Amino acid sequence: MIVILGGGESGIGAALLAKAKGLPCIVSDNGTLDTASKAALIGADIPFEEGGHTMATVLAATLVIKSPGIPPKVPAVLAALEAGIPVIDELEFAFAYVQGRTICITGSNGKTTTTLLIYHILAEAGFSVGLGGNIGKSLAGQLAAGLQPDWWVLETSSFQLDGWRTFRPDIALVLNITPDHLDRYGSMEPYADSKLSISRHQKSTDTLIYFKDGGWIERKLNERTPPSRLLAFTLPYSQDQAAWATTEALHFLVGADHTIINLAHLPLKGLHNQLNMLAAGLALLSAGVSSVALEWGLHSFINAPHRLELVAVINQVSFINDSKATNPDSVRYALEAMQNPVVWIAGGKDKGNDYTPLEELVRNRVKALICLTKYPEPLLAAFQTIVPNIQVTESMADAIQIACKLAAPGYTVLLSPACASFDLFKNYEDRGDQFRTEVQALAK
Repeated sequence: MIVILGGGESGIGAALLAKAKGLPCIVSDNGTLDTASKAALIGADIPFEEGGHTMATVLAATLVIKSPGIPPKVPAVLAALEAGIPVIDELEFAFAYVQGRTICITGSNGKTTTTLLIYHILAEAGFSVGLGGNIGKSLAGQLAAGLQPDWWVLETSSFQLDGWRTFRPDIALVLNITPDHLDRYGSMEPYADSKLSISRHQKSTDTLIYFKDGGWIERKLNERTPPSRLLAFTLPYSQDQAAWATTEALHFLVGADHTIINLAHLPLKGLHNQLNMLAAGLALLSAGVSSVALEWGLHSFINAPHRLELVAVINQVSFINDSKATNPDSVRYALEAMQNPVVWIAGGKDKGNDYTPLEELVRNRVKALICLTKYPEPLLAAFQTIVPNIQVTESMADAIQIACKLAAPGYTVLLSPACASFDLFKNYEDRGDQFRTEVQALAK
């Protein structure tokens, strides 16, 4: 019996795949399943329980598939591990049934943009390709529905990587490793180990693409160099780089081919997006995409919402939705991209954040800070001596009204929270959607 902990997208997908393969399973959710999840399970004749995990059910399992959002120290997981029952992730379970090749992307920041970029360009180039992981529909659910493309492009979080035992990406990308989720990992060491575990099972025929940052990535690679082909990218050129950027162009050197793509008219802006494009380009060229198709795809790409999304310009004030920026490093990229004075809207559930690296940028660019949160204390402690005007609110509507009073013509109002959304919002999308709704109402 397979016990699936969590009835979200990944849990329901795992259950449907188990059922499709003739494997008995049950879904156990600590909360209440939504209507669509219940309908899917009832329609497939899959048993489920709500309102808690029955320990007898968990201990009767031969395999536990855990939702990535469930911490590893909850009693049901600890009990399974102590009983010698394997505990894995939905991606690990699904991997056994994948017939195509896989491109897996991880990193503290930029995962979604890079994943969507790779998927978009592969599709535009005529490849048979699917999208999954930490974005869109679950890999297991799509396999259960009969999808078997030649390539899968999978966004992979550290929580998902922790549940891998055999998963071997054909092409793995590590975009960056900066402080995040320290409330779960405790320190950077285990968090960095989690990120680099994406290459744990790779072979010499596989490819690992990584940011040569002089930090955690290189440190971990020096501790345990994988046998895969290593392709490094950076912004300024340095020796032995496979991709780099200048102020004018992106450069890719894969094999004997040197591809140069002018930056001037590409839709993705900012240094962080240059890194995303370098990483994606190396993956795409490694997968067999031509340099012509790569350049065309970079030009035609439209990024997902909530990532430096310009919502409106009202009375010469720009309103930018960067709700996906849930850690300080993401905010750093956003502030670096700002050319005008900033009214910064931040706050939410702090994840053990260190705001020190933001101090100089905030001092130079932020004219006012609006703490949109139930818990403003960490932001106040970090910036009350740096930012001349700080306001606190628990309402998005109030935050926009305050921002309008503080922003002069030529300013930018930037929602870039640096924190998780769960104190006031359902998720970062809900937070960004509310920002967009309030701004658009203001524009009318």
